[in-house]
Amino acid sequence: MGVKSLFARGARLFPDRLCLDDGTSRLSYAETAARVRALATALRGKGVKAGDRCALLSPNCAEAMVAILGVYEADAVFTPLNASFPAAEHHAPVRDLEVSVLFFHSRYAAAAEAILSTAEEDILTICLDDQHPMGPGLATLLAAHADEPSLDVKGHPDDLVAIYPTGGSTGPPKRAMHTRLVWETMAACYLTAIPVEAGAVFLMAPPITHAAGTYAMMMLPVGATILIHDGFDPAAVLDAIERRGVTHLFLPPTAIYKLLEQPDVRARRYASLQAFIYTAAPMSVEKLRQCLEVFGPVMVQFWGQTEAPCFLTCLAAADHAPDDPARARRLSSCGQETLFVRVGIMNDAGELVGPEETGELVVRSNLVMSGYYGNPEATAAVTRSGWHATGDVGFKDADGYVYIVGRRSDVIITGGFNVYPADVEQTLWGHPDVEECAVIGVPDDYWGETILAYVQLKPGRSVRPEALIAHCRAKLGGSRTPKRLEIIADMPRNGVGKVDKQALRALNKA
Repeated sequence: MGVKSLFARGARLFPDRLCLDDGTSRLSYAETAARVRALATALRGKGVKAGDRCALLSPNCAEAMVAILGVYEADAVFTPLNASFPAAEHHAPVRDLEVSVLFFHSRYAAAAEAILSTAEEDILTICLDDQHPMGPGLATLLAAHADEPSLDVKGHPDDLVAIYPTGGSTGPPKRAMHTRLVWETMAACYLTAIPVEAGAVFLMAPPITHAAGTYAMMMLPVGATILIHDGFDPAAVLDAIERRGVTHLFLPPTAIYKLLEQPDVRARRYASLQAFIYTAAPMSVEKLRQCLEVFGPVMVQFWGQTEAPCFLTCLAAADHAPDDPARARRLSSCGQETLFVRVGIMNDAGELVGPEETGELVVRSNLVMSGYYGNPEATAAVTRSGWHATGDVGFKDADGYVYIVGRRSDVIITGGFNVYPADVEQTLWGHPDVEECAVIGVPDDYWGETILAYVQLKPGRSVRPEALIAHCRAKLGGSRTPKRLEIIADMPRNGVGKVDKQALRALNKA
């Protein structure tokens, strides 16, 4: 069950297919399965029990994928660490989750040493690339347990198998607990929503510890090749699509914008693409139209969150119809609910509302976490009459397409009007000189709150703030137009790559 069964299916049905390829290591499904079994047996031999927490601090590489699969094979609990965070930010999750195993790459040896220096319990450290003497190396462990049979463990759908940190966009990260059933529901929702044909190739460029790793796991049961890049390089991504026949990839919108800026982006061939997935943050409709022109009718959007991962809704490739006036509006939606999900819109009175009425998006599904680790109060706060409250605000149209207009915490109340940042951001994105933008509310003695927009311009472009404000006024009217607009060189981002509005609020106070 869970990731364990997803990978086992791929290894059983497609043993000779290429499974992992990071440019250095190339492993078939059979070879990957042998390493996963050996690692699981080694972990058990080192005293790791079912339910023990195993953390990962690594760049994208084949060894990291083997480590993750080995943790699941051993029925331990996977707890990813964000490699972009300062070492000090790892101390709390390692301590609070009582991590007993730390997989690390030698690139992050200093951070691993810092974690060990503050750990209250003994932690088994395993160096993924065998380039650091702190603890046994992964290759050494695998060699000592080669040709091991699968562990005979009978799990339950409600067994805890992963603890993922939330993005922390509204405060300190919480820790969402995922069961085997969550992973199986994810796979069912994903594989019924998009086409995956024999010989699929999934390109993983964003961090393996976040959404990209989850998407890779969804491709394993169908025997896809996971092409692993060590970080996002727009030229390398375009080259891989053309030369390696990439069929599926996921990128956040900001990375996609970088692809569109590549001088040869329209000269490449993208015939292999079946699904170019965008998610994790709102996407400019104008840039989405450009994607459809460049990459073809392959764009797919999923909506989810750490607490209900990845696949709550899907805007399928067929729904991206910019030239059909009856359906063009859907480009600003996140699609319809997936197969095993129900999405509702709830008002402040706790009542579900009808089409075109705005409220908080709430969901029911086996995708929903079992709760926040060690935080029953926070778990209760997002539970409403049997629904999980996502914190996103939006509405449904008459055909069941879901539109997100902002976060509850980001709604700006100015002069008695509710203004949703997404409306203003989409308008700014439509300006030809704007690369990225973010809109926040700031205190104002007269209006209560006033609208402040931060804008990052495209490279080499220049435009005055007054011109961008006038652009908004012409599109939105006075009540939703920013009173202030500041142009900044680089938009601040949090550890998962989203625009950090807390940092922008702090910048406004500075």
